[in-house]
Amino acid sequence: MSKQSKNTKKRIQLGKLKLDTLLEVTKGINNNLSKEDLLNLYKAVLLDELKIGKLLLFSHNDKEWSQELSVGTSSNNINVKEDLAHIKQINVLSNPDNKKLSPFDVIVPVYHKKKPLSYLLLGDFDGEKIEVSPIIKHLTFIQTLTNIIIVAIENKRLYKENLEQIAIKKEMELASEMQTMLFPKNLPNNKEIEVAANYKPHQLVGGDYYDFIVLNRDEVAFCIADVSGKGVPAALLMSNFQASLRALIKRTSSLSELVIELNKNILANANREKFITAFIGKYNIQTRNLQFINAGHNPPLLLVGHQFKKLFEGSTVLGVFENLPSVTEKNITIPKDAILSCYTDGVVEQTNKKEEEYGLESMEKCVLQNKDKSIKKIVASISSSLSEYKEGVDYHDDIALLCMRIK
Repeated sequence: MSKQSKNTKKRIQLGKLKLDTLLEVTKGINNNLSKEDLLNLYKAVLLDELKIGKLLLFSHNDKEWSQELSVGTSSNNINVKEDLAHIKQINVLSNPDNKKLSPFDVIVPVYHKKKPLSYLLLGDFDGEKIEVSPIIKHLTFIQTLTNIIIVAIENKRLYKENLEQIAIKKEMELASEMQTMLFPKNLPNNKEIEVAANYKPHQLVGGDYYDFIVLNRDEVAFCIADVSGKGVPAALLMSNFQASLRALIKRTSSLSELVIELNKNILANANREKFITAFIGKYNIQTRNLQFINAGHNPPLLLVGHQFKKLFEGSTVLGVFENLPSVTEKNITIPKDAILSCYTDGVVEQTNKKEEEYGLESMEKCVLQNKDKSIKKIVASISSSLSEYKEGVDYHDDIALLCMRIK
């Protein structure tokens, strides 16, 4: 057989090897081979079949660069951002200025939509000449194979991330359902009192809370509260606060004692990393006496006739001081047909496109304009007014409203 025939046969065999390799890699990807198996297959092709001597592979996981493979080299001091990020195309190294790259002959970058996914650094066995090296002879194939492997690994990462996101979303939806169960299902609407509420978390779960509790035939208790922060941590602390409030409200002799105990519980659970503002009231239907403590919360609005009274008195926020500096119970007599509007700061601090806050005056105006309507419609009117005011701007915080008409 002539030399030309031998070379032709060798090229055919090499071409078949490359085609078989690509088919094997594709089959492995379709069979959902693990990242480790794909990298082992990739390494075997480059080292065993193509006889590459030095190999260093970096990949990006959307957060940071990591070294995936290192064979035949101890060059572990390469920083991708500093040493490789400027390389956009295949780079053949002869006498690189960067001495960290001197052990290598070629750098192969892998990009996807202008985003770098990987950098492959290759070098031959010592003594090989770059002109006849297997790297140069197989560079196009190596580039193709690297692209396939890296994109497959990236797709696996994105798929796993997507599954994790789906799982997290389902867990959050379940947490949202569980949180909804903490709110009272049936609010009274009778000849003595009419109550309505609305809650809109900034995320699927939130740190705002309202409650209404029938204590006995003559007394009811209610609360609106707000945990500093948002999301799951705030929701967890708020659920603990709700459980504590409901457990203590009938056992404590006064609202002062209740607030002191709640403060202790919050300190024990939040370790001063979060605090809670709360307005807690107790109303006697027979005597028309409202006893309340405002623990650093936005002052509820008591509308009598056409005049508003803000309910400030009480204590500082809960969960900051081991011993509350002072706790003041306030008692007032509620006249007939008074409207009490409790809210969290997400209502009055919501901004529009001009970054102007909705404010307390807008809420007062809305209550006053609708004071002859049902409490349910008053709550709906405030919510609608706030939605229109923000002009499409996203809600910045959780929203909670608890309103009642005392007949």
